[in-house]
This record gives sequence, C-alpha cells and structure tokens, in this order.
Amino acid sequence: MTSPLTDRVIISGVGQSDIGRRLGRDPLQLTVDACLAAVTDAGLTLADIDGLTTYPGASMAGRGFSGAGIREIHDALGIKPNWVAGGVEYPGQLGAVVDAMLAVAGGLADHVLCWRSIWEGTAQGSGRRRGYSTPEGTKAAGQLGWQLPYGASAANLAGLQIRTRMHRFGLTREQLGQIAVVQRRHAALNPKAVYRDPIDLDTYLEARMVSDPLCMYDCDIACDGATAFVISRAEHAASLQHPPVVVEALDCAHRDRFLWEGGEDIARISSRWSRIWERTDFSPGDVDYASLYDGFSVFVLCWLEDFGLCEFGESGEFVADPRRISLAGELPINSGGGQLSGGRLHGFGHLHEACLQIRGEAGERQVKDAGLAAVGVGAANSGTTAMLLRTC
Repeated sequence: MTSPLTDRVIISGVGQSDIGRRLGRDPLQLTVDACLAAVTDAGLTLADIDGLTTYPGASMAGRGFSGAGIREIHDALGIKPNWVAGGVEYPGQLGAVVDAMLAVAGGLADHVLCWRSIWEGTAQGSGRRRGYSTPEGTKAAGQLGWQLPYGASAANLAGLQIRTRMHRFGLTREQLGQIAVVQRRHAALNPKAVYRDPIDLDTYLEARMVSDPLCMYDCDIACDGATAFVISRAEHAASLQHPPVVVEALDCAHRDRFLWEGGEDIARISSRWSRIWERTDFSPGDVDYASLYDGFSVFVLCWLEDFGLCEFGESGEFVADPRRISLAGELPINSGGGQLSGGRLHGFGHLHEACLQIRGEAGERQVKDAGLAAVGVGAANSGTTAMLLRTC
C-alpha cells in the first residue's frame, strides 16, 4: 500500500530560530529567522515559495501564543503565494503542515512555507503558568463556566488521567518519572533545549506537586521560539543537498468530543482514533524512532499504546526500564528532550526532531539507522499521526 502523499510530497526544508525560556526578542523576528532557515535548507529562494500556512495564526487569543500570522510573514518576506491558509481549528497543532501537504499533493502549490512561532516564556514573565482563561470582556461558557471559578488548568485534567491510570493499570510514579528523566538526558545533547541539567528519579519524586500526582517535571516548558518547514513536490528531491523526508502515511482521525473531560474515557486522548497503520504496509515493529507529544508526560504513555508500540494499559511497564526509550534502546523517543525539557514548541518541535533523525542530522543524539519515524502530536481535543520515511 502506498499513500497518495508518498510519491507526491516531501518535507524539503526545516528551520528553527533560537529557542529559550525567555528570550525577550521580537516574536516576528524569531519567525522570520525560522522561515528563512527553512527556505535556505530546501535549496530555494523566497521567490520559489508559492504557498503559506501557519498554526495558530495571529487571531489566536492568549498573549504569547502566536508570534506571527500569515499577514505578517507575507509582508515581511515579500512572498507572493498562489495558496494560503491559516487558523486555529486544526488537528493536533500540525494542521498547517497537513494543509500544506494536501495543497502540494493537489497541485495548488509547489513549495509551501509553514511555521509555528510562540513567545509564551517572555509573555509569562516571572509569574507562574496561567490556568484556563477567556478573552477580556467575555463570559465563560460551557465547561469553562465550571472550571474558571476554581482556577482550573489542563494540569488538573492530566492529574486526573494519571490517577485513573494508577487505579486501572497499576501505573506508578516511578514508571511515569522515567519519561522525564530520559528526555532530560536527551536534552543534554541538544544545544537548543531549554533545560539540559540532568535529573534522576529521586529528583523527580521529590519535585513540587502541581496537581497530585502530576509534578512540575511532568509539565512542558513555556518558551520562545519558532519552527518552520517547506513542503515541496516530490520532484524537488533531486535538487536537495540532504536526504528528502518522505511522508509515508498521515492520519487526523477524531471521533470523540473535543472536550477532554467530556470524552468517553479520561484515561485516553485523541491518539486512540488514529488509523495510521491502515495507510501503510509498515507495522509498529518497523518504527526506529518516535516523536510523541508530551504536553504532559502521561500523553507519551497514550501515544505509545495508540501507535501500537505496546498494548493498551501496558505503557507504564513499557517505560519502566529507561533503556528501552533511550537513544540506543529498542524505541528511542523525543531525542531532543521533547517539550518537558526542550521547550513547548507545540508539536512543530516534535516534527522538526523527527526530520533531523530521518536525515541523519541529529548530531550526538542521532539514532542509529533511523529510517522510519513515527510522529504523534496532539492530546485531548485533536491529533495528527504521521510516518516519515528515508528512501536514500
């Protein structure tokens, strides 16, 4: 079985700005840095770019959540696209990339520049992470009407998910903590990671609680930075100075309610609806590397199960031996440190790291013979799964 994307679409260029906890830099400049780097990496000029798309766009509420939208990059770089798209209702944060792939496969554009920029770290200032909120002057409705009066946040829901898994599957904090410990070890090899100092299991177990049993090391790190990709027609692969990243399979299925707490099972996230293996002849045993969304550490457990990399309910045992998910292990995950240590780049960081692994350009953290990468991005309300393939 061959995906319609396999013979038509490649990720030809990747780029990333500086990444930091609080850079204090103009978010538009960070976005421009990443976009220019991606275009150069693709062996193109700005005149070659004929498509633009981004997530979430400048219209997204929340200070720091978006660094630059379509209009800003369109004007700043002087691009004259034939196709544009951008907005917030996207599957698992990678919707802009999905749109770009479909646009190229459908002949609407030859080279689409897509990006995600964020400056939550600087916007946050010295204060703690905010809970749920609504735009100023608006009234909370629906579920938020019940959550806002109590200062609720996504961390509370993740805490419920961990507790549920403890009761149902015997998950322990020692097992869950291995994800944070291993990813911090990987982050030490990533010069752009926000936190690179090692932590051990005792450090994890003694950390400040955020929403019991979820502690501070279970939470991703608000940061500043931008990541960009160029999605091109497959024919462009012959012009590249590096291996092309082939999109072997893609899926964005979602069949539950879009409210996590209103879904069918608090122990699970949207990854359970993925039909990725129906779209490829590869199987879970073929995966060499996995970039798995870790807005909270427990999400990694969900993705492992729903990718079929272990059985449902057995992910705690799967990660209990940290060697299994380390760089030289059976299934290395989040080699750049993920969002728990590398910084919350909202899924684009996961895709960027997977591209580096497939291209063999991850430096000290390179996974040996990484030819097939599984990318799973998203959590409660939507998700995107992708299989990236090296063909040369």
